[in-house]
Amino acid sequence: MADLARLRNIGISAHIDSGKTTLTERMLYYCGRIHKIRDVKGGDGGATMDHMDLERERGITITSAATRVEWADHVVNIIDTPGHVDFTVEVERSLRVLDGAILVLCSVGGVQSQSLTVDRQMKRYGVPRIAFINKMDRIGANPTRVMQQMQEKLKTTPVPLQIPMGLESSFKGVIDLIGMQAVVFEGPEGEDVVRKEIPEEYQKAAIEGRQVMLEQLSLHDDDLMSALLEEAEIPNEQIRTIIRRATLAQQITPVLMGSAYKNKGVQEALDAITYYLPCPSDRDKYALDNSKPVGADGKHPKVLLSDSPGDPLVAMAFKTVVEAFGQLTYMRLYQGKIVKGNSYTNARTDRAIRFGRLVRMHANEREEIEGAEAGDIIAVVGVDCASGDTFLGEGVRVSLENIFVADAVIRLSIEPKKRDDADKLSKALERFRREDPTFRVMTDEETGQTLIAGMGQLHLDIYVERIKREYNCECVIGEPRVAYRETPTKAVEFNYKHKKQSGGSGQYAHVVGILEPMPDNAEQHYEFVDEVSGGRIPREYIQPSNQGFQQGLDKGPLGEYEVVGVRMRLQDGSYHDVDSSEMAFKIAGFACMRETLKKAEMALQEPIMKLEIETPEEYQGQVTGHLSSKRGLVTSSEVSDAVCVINAEVPLSTMFDYANELRSMTQGKGTFSMEFLCYRQVPRSLQPEILEKRRKEKEAKAAMK
Repeated sequence: MADLARLRNIGISAHIDSGKTTLTERMLYYCGRIHKIRDVKGGDGGATMDHMDLERERGITITSAATRVEWADHVVNIIDTPGHVDFTVEVERSLRVLDGAILVLCSVGGVQSQSLTVDRQMKRYGVPRIAFINKMDRIGANPTRVMQQMQEKLKTTPVPLQIPMGLESSFKGVIDLIGMQAVVFEGPEGEDVVRKEIPEEYQKAAIEGRQVMLEQLSLHDDDLMSALLEEAEIPNEQIRTIIRRATLAQQITPVLMGSAYKNKGVQEALDAITYYLPCPSDRDKYALDNSKPVGADGKHPKVLLSDSPGDPLVAMAFKTVVEAFGQLTYMRLYQGKIVKGNSYTNARTDRAIRFGRLVRMHANEREEIEGAEAGDIIAVVGVDCASGDTFLGEGVRVSLENIFVADAVIRLSIEPKKRDDADKLSKALERFRREDPTFRVMTDEETGQTLIAGMGQLHLDIYVERIKREYNCECVIGEPRVAYRETPTKAVEFNYKHKKQSGGSGQYAHVVGILEPMPDNAEQHYEFVDEVSGGRIPREYIQPSNQGFQQGLDKGPLGEYEVVGVRMRLQDGSYHDVDSSEMAFKIAGFACMRETLKKAEMALQEPIMKLEIETPEEYQGQVTGHLSSKRGLVTSSEVSDAVCVINAEVPLSTMFDYANELRSMTQGKGTFSMEFLCYRQVPRSLQPEILEKRRKEKEAKAAMK
């Protein structure tokens, strides 16, 4: 790719059913990548980017899919991401490597729960975006309300670059406020973009809309402010330059409108990608310099990467898919170039790996390539690595910051129906664990049962279904279990001595300090503070003590749940010249943690889910009353066009059969989406009940042994 300025790496993200995949399908068609439009829920095999059978049957996107198109002398790498929060890691890892994004919003639903999550992810990685208000042909379409919600809920400044010509069934096209033209889409598939004079009935609205747009933009450009005050003519190119600059600085979100399903407005969105979203060289990309010592924050210093293909390679493996003929690894190149047949070093393992086959992806189809340069997104076949690994060329020692991975909140036990299928099950679980960092596989030490953990019921249901289909292995699933945690509520001083004498050299270690609870909103689950002075404990024994402390967090004293929110301040201690060793201090740290936690007035924490319910207005009272019975807290409710949207925070433990409960309460008309919000302390009155249930489970398991 010679001209980086003409390359765009973009993602398409949104709430469930906002029309991401439909929009992507139209983009592929208008760019000439496919020659027939297929629909997500159509009987013609489903959309191109939903290439898994399960995706086509359910009409949802489960895995992100990549493709490459050409539009207006630009090359655009597009990643279509899922909308369900259960597959949020697909959005997370895509946004980690993309330069820009399109946030698709439904003209009726507006900013919904997953829109907020996607917005948070875009901000986490500093990804500039444009918004596309889709489904303008639907009954209840209201772009003004959607932009108001963007301002209130997303805390962004929406700048509409278009106004619609008609709404709902009379939606004909859009008025371009920059070029001041009416844009309509003709032909059987809307492929002919016709620009004409603005019809008289829209003239006044267009002039007002342009004035509002220019006034908003003038806040980000002094020259435009002066031109507006002098009432001078403003060239279109100047307006586009200002929009681009403010978008890249994430000061504004340009807003476009259309109906992807009705083939209206998609070409304008493609133009906006080339005009306003960044090319790879527009964004500064940093890596951690592993050749330099770690700083006070515990990380290596950052170093700026170049876009030059002449520099050593720095690339990130952001997604892995295990296939019959080896692993397929999606990679984003940040610096240098990849050449087929050359070897590159994995920064995590320090092993050189030969890249024998390079491919460019189009959904699940692939095209062989000889090489790729900085800024590109490609895939490598047959490379054994993990999601988030950094690959390097010769002469550079850096690593890219990893992808944020949320904690799993729900667990199920899983075993094969037939004993002979145990092999198939373990192969499937190993494959999915490697592909999806939010899918965890573990063994229950007491029962020897295999447990799977994930982001929600749908997440695990999909994997169980895939094991059945792809591995021909029927499974028996245990009851869903909530991943409770334990946390200390008061500070406790510790003074622990580990002493063992059994002929020959013994073991001696002594640690003194304070265990403190961390604030509820702390990002880390555990913090170690070294306050030892005067060599009371030699430096080489400090880290083993810390490792011992951390090992003691696996099982808490209440119900043997994981312990979080602990700060260990190691202040003093003593050692023996002969008997002290790293192992002795590790054992002391472990035993000290177990003993100290018992005195720290431990409390249980439970996962709280953020819930968004859409229901006809007449069921509002019933639904909110039912939420109260589940210890739910309604945070907001809004009625629009006889539809009530209720936002609430509810403990996960009460939500396992909520789909059926909501259906029966609303005669099948209510829908909901749910995502993990945070962990909160379980009310003290309920704690004994949970612990009693846990004790009985353990007794039942012990009896089975």
